[in-house]
Amino acid sequence: MTSSTAGTKRVASGRKTPRILILGGGYVGLYTAIRLRKQMGRREVAIVVVDPRSYMTYQPFLPEAAAGSIEPRHVVAPHRRELKGTTVVNGRVSAIQHGQRAVQVTPAEGDAYWVRYDHLVISLGAVARTLPIPGLAEVGMGFKQVEEAFALRNQVLGLMDQAASTWDPVKRQRMLTFTFVGGGFAGIEALGEVEDMARAACRDFDSIEPDDLRFVLVEATARILPELGDELGGYALEQLRKRGIEMKLSTFLNSCVDGHVVLSTGEEFDSDTIVWTAGVKANPVLQQSDLPLDKMGRVTTDTHLRVIDDNGAIVPGAWAAGDCAAVPDVAQGDGKFCAPTAQHAVRQSKHLGDNIVHFLSDEPTNEYVHANLGTVASLGLGKGVAQIFGVKLRGPVAWFMHRTYHLWAMPTLNRKVRIMLDWTTALLFRREPVALGGVTSPRAEFLAASAAAPGRDNVPQPPAIG
Repeated sequence: MTSSTAGTKRVASGRKTPRILILGGGYVGLYTAIRLRKQMGRREVAIVVVDPRSYMTYQPFLPEAAAGSIEPRHVVAPHRRELKGTTVVNGRVSAIQHGQRAVQVTPAEGDAYWVRYDHLVISLGAVARTLPIPGLAEVGMGFKQVEEAFALRNQVLGLMDQAASTWDPVKRQRMLTFTFVGGGFAGIEALGEVEDMARAACRDFDSIEPDDLRFVLVEATARILPELGDELGGYALEQLRKRGIEMKLSTFLNSCVDGHVVLSTGEEFDSDTIVWTAGVKANPVLQQSDLPLDKMGRVTTDTHLRVIDDNGAIVPGAWAAGDCAAVPDVAQGDGKFCAPTAQHAVRQSKHLGDNIVHFLSDEPTNEYVHANLGTVASLGLGKGVAQIFGVKLRGPVAWFMHRTYHLWAMPTLNRKVRIMLDWTTALLFRREPVALGGVTSPRAEFLAASAAAPGRDNVPQPPAIG
């Protein structure tokens, strides 16, 4: 029985059109909705996607957006353009009562309200895993959203502008010290791309040399990029050190109050830029639900991406995938779970969409099985490491494979073409070392112009010569 036939029979029999509520519009939410809508029409199923943002961010391209190789708008896919025939609700999920088939949504403006559903897809993803480190909440920056990548680029280039215009050596050193915490993919790729961009930008400053910049990585373990293994991780470590980046391994960030960094080794220094990429955790809103969770706060599922309780029984009408779900990794064996990677998220979402269609069509669902194709990481323009089908790659070839894979995984032809044009433009004309820090306070100039004009009674005078 095809899904179309099944849908027609449901409508003809007088049953209401089932509503599928998808929580989260990231990889899993976007691709699941697209997959469902391709196979089932509006009369067969109603699809609602809830997310506080109106777009999906392709996070593997955030380092290149921060470095100026890609326009930030091109690493996002607008929900309302890509999800035709789907209702998009912008708001935060604040509570889930699956027993009553209801989710509470809190919009940016107005009171919270409840949305009813027949089937629930939990694809809320992960958030930054922060620690109660003094000063971190006040001065730290995350690196999971396109706004954060854009802000980081503006901050680095803006501080370089300020440092080039100050005579105070202490302030100058503080401005030109950039600290990254976390040696996983997000931290290393962000560090590699931003450092490469900043040192290249020094060519446009007559008072800043590349050696004036200080980049510091703080990592709690004894290695970086553990997913790539000791050999490639060691190669990446060596290459970053050769570029003058201070790699402080087996080191913890103890404090960063007002930008004064204190490390577990006793070292102290000042830094106006502190980027936190030290891990992620499942979206904490899951704690405000009646869904079964594992000890890491993830929704528990079976291999068919159906939510299951502590006894392994299927929770009717609930599905989950992505970083917020504990999905068994059949390819790795018993006791293993799928890693929180874009590769798994994209494939799980398509598989999840198919399984929901099968279920609604009274057809058997299938297990999610995916062997890892490999791992790729960028270390800056023309630099990278990769392991693909067991083959270890380094340098420009690995960097090319990194771009190729993620371009293929980026949703929509529109975005693929725009990204390729961005790369071509950056290759021919170099990246623009322009800070647009004013976007964080766009009314500042207008407010200054609206202020009362100063009088002429106390005009500052330069010191006397000689």
